[in-house]
Amino acid sequence: MKYKSIFVSDIHLGTKFSQADKFLDFMKENESENLYLVGDIIDGWAMKRKFRWEQSHSDVIQKILRKARKGTRVYFVTGNHDEFLRPFIPILLGENLTVLNEADYHGLNGKRYYVTHGDFFDSVTMSKKWLAVAGDIGYGLLLNLNHSLNFIRRKFGINRYWSLSKYVKDNVKQSVSFITDFEGILTNHAKQQGYDGIICGHIHKAEMKEFAGIEYKNSGDWVESCTALIETFDGAWEIIDWSNGQ
Repeated sequence: MKYKSIFVSDIHLGTKFSQADKFLDFMKENESENLYLVGDIIDGWAMKRKFRWEQSHSDVIQKILRKARKGTRVYFVTGNHDEFLRPFIPILLGENLTVLNEADYHGLNGKRYYVTHGDFFDSVTMSKKWLAVAGDIGYGLLLNLNHSLNFIRRKFGINRYWSLSKYVKDNVKQSVSFITDFEGILTNHAKQQGYDGIICGHIHKAEMKEFAGIEYKNSGDWVESCTALIETFDGAWEIIDWSNGQ
């Protein structure tokens, strides 16, 4: 399929949980005039703890660079996990690849969106990095438990995937409160700055909703949900779920 713009975030290359192969399949099947990489594409935090880099992760980088060479305008908006790039911003790589901390996006619907990974609006990440790193390690432990639990479920003939980490995110009071606060802070900032909407990542939860007239769009992640946010040439917005391929 060909779209006006594709927004993806939180691929976390450099970790064993990155679903780089599925992302490559998605990139092969879908083209766009603009490709926005909305942060945490490369996981510098994880690689500091234990270096891990598979061939598929290199293939993702090569695929993105190839798209830029062929005319796709690529915007890499940094996140907290790839913050190692921030001291060098702005970075221009050829005519079509720009690395930056934030971006403006003008939709075909005439609306103006603020594009940010979202970590600048996360008080834990910004003021208590040690706690954010601890939370990241805890998330990794939950992902490991997911693997073990689903192995046991398959042994009992239950083939449907179930995510403990997603359950915690969606049902534990503190987690739900954090997500609600995060969405509210972002949309309030967009409103104060005169934007019509916000496009982000960071919390690994793809969603499109509206707060007090401000559109909130989150592209999700490629660790569990395998989702992308797209704008069609008709000016419509959709979330594509690639968890089972298309």
